[in-house]
Amino acid sequence: MTEINKKYFLPTSKDEMERLGWEQADIILFSGDAYIDHPSFGAAVIGRVLQDAGYKVAFVPQPNWRDDLRDFKKLGKPRLFFGVSAGAMDSMVNHYTAGRRLRHDDAYTPGGKHGMRPDYPTIVYSKILKDLYPEIPVIAGGIEASLRRVSHYDYWQNKLRPSILADSQADMICYGMGEKTMKEIADRIAAGQKISEITDIRQTVFFSKESPQKEDIILHSFEDCLKNKKYQSENFKIVEEESNKYEGKTLWQSTGGRMIRINPMHPPLSQEEMDAIYSLPFTRVPHPRYKGKIIPAYEMIRHSITLHRGCFGGCAFCTISAHQGKFISSRSKDSIIKEAENVTRMSDFKGYISDLGGPSANMYSLGGINKDICKKCRKPSCLHPSICKNLNVDHSKLLEIYRAVNQVQGVKKAFVGSGVRYDLALAPTDNKRIEKNNKDYISDLLKNHISGRLKVAPEHTSDKVLNLMRKPSFYLFRRFKKIFDDINEKYQLKQQLIPYFISSHPGSTIEDMAELALETRDMNYRLEQVQDFTPTPMTLASEIFYSGIHPYTGEQIYVATSDKEKQAQRRLFFWYKPEEKEAIKNDLIRINRPDILKKLFPWSPSKKRRGIGF
Repeated sequence: MTEINKKYFLPTSKDEMERLGWEQADIILFSGDAYIDHPSFGAAVIGRVLQDAGYKVAFVPQPNWRDDLRDFKKLGKPRLFFGVSAGAMDSMVNHYTAGRRLRHDDAYTPGGKHGMRPDYPTIVYSKILKDLYPEIPVIAGGIEASLRRVSHYDYWQNKLRPSILADSQADMICYGMGEKTMKEIADRIAAGQKISEITDIRQTVFFSKESPQKEDIILHSFEDCLKNKKYQSENFKIVEEESNKYEGKTLWQSTGGRMIRINPMHPPLSQEEMDAIYSLPFTRVPHPRYKGKIIPAYEMIRHSITLHRGCFGGCAFCTISAHQGKFISSRSKDSIIKEAENVTRMSDFKGYISDLGGPSANMYSLGGINKDICKKCRKPSCLHPSICKNLNVDHSKLLEIYRAVNQVQGVKKAFVGSGVRYDLALAPTDNKRIEKNNKDYISDLLKNHISGRLKVAPEHTSDKVLNLMRKPSFYLFRRFKKIFDDINEKYQLKQQLIPYFISSHPGSTIEDMAELALETRDMNYRLEQVQDFTPTPMTLASEIFYSGIHPYTGEQIYVATSDKEKQAQRRLFFWYKPEEKEAIKNDLIRINRPDILKKLFPWSPSKKRRGIGF
């Protein structure tokens, strides 16, 4: 492909291919999302990486799977393989609420229109392609395939399902961040290898006729997990630990009488590799085929910049480390500044970068001080139950990035929209220099990088529940709020600190939620950013929800599974709404907590709320 062609979108039609002088694409990518050529969208990144490697890559966004399948036929056969992704979200999270009710919009579709992708696109698209072109390999990737790579609990069907490899008929899964894996697969097939002969590429999952090696780990079979939930729980612990190791082991799981092989993850990308990805010629806009229609997910990130990947928080309900890993891969300052300059040249840029962030906003450049210790570690979190003594918590490099981006011509202000781990910023250290750097970081963040509201995620107030969540004690949120309020007062800022909370998380009872309601009420909060816990594949919390067993301790954990109790927990967020008052009163009487009832709803309407001292 000529250099000039790389400046444009990947072709999405036969006409576009012909204008490029192509008779056949090397690789055709199918996605459940609209085609947005922006580095925040994984399928677009994979397309650009493969294009940069010299391959002719075409893109079919949101194909119609309900008609005569013309979208699956229009570009013909690729020379090498088909790639399939459900999109930037698991399709079931995209389609349904925590109450399993159908959503009426889709943020990744032009106009927010619902119904442009099926449930489980990974399965649907792959089966169609294998039926039409059985001789052409199908490689499934993206978040849906990645997090369903082994047997997993599916909340929406309320049952255990096998690896999505078995259901989809795909030849191979590329899990995690797939740039290196997909390029290597392409190179191998282009060199003449059959897909069945490719067995040693990291971050791949496939049916294998080989035998496990002595050092490999054999998981409980899918069928055994169906018979005994404890086996599924034991599997999860192994999968999570191996996914979070610097050098994991090869895993195997028998499914339907065949052995699935899960090769270990790649080591984290180097800074040079990260810079190379983000230097690719993204147009940063949706394909012209959408004729200016608004795509909600794009509106949120169009002027954002990703600084790093990975997350070492290990939150029990989060899928980030299972997909991106816990080790942080950061970009260079020069790479970030260059992207900021590119953003300022966008025709719709008004001077405001919406986010300088990553999975957790303030993990840029952080990691182990002694890398040899990290390479032996199997813990899923560097922050829980306490912050690792080997963790570098110095925020000075991130502060340097903030200040450098603010100096880019055309940038009026660069905001931080990603979640901030305040426990990391407040981490205790004996190093006075680091302590000062982190204090300066918090001050600069609160003074210069908030668009009126800062969202953070304490998630709960109960230490018991927070421990199960792998989150810090609520007292740290109180401490951070005091700092936030002091800076607001000092600089006469009118900013809000918005906390996120979750109801019905494993371990949480109605009593815990009542205490949460009381504690947040006493802090003068009327909560907005709340959600009911949604079990998603390959998270610790989902495994506990399914089995009732903590995979690491074997302890039986209470789980709210009935709609009635979930609703009771959720309504406590909204104690201040008159329509919820009677039901909340009845719930508190039922659990014999008249003390909370009296505090939450004082008999005297004129009685002032008590304040919080720090």
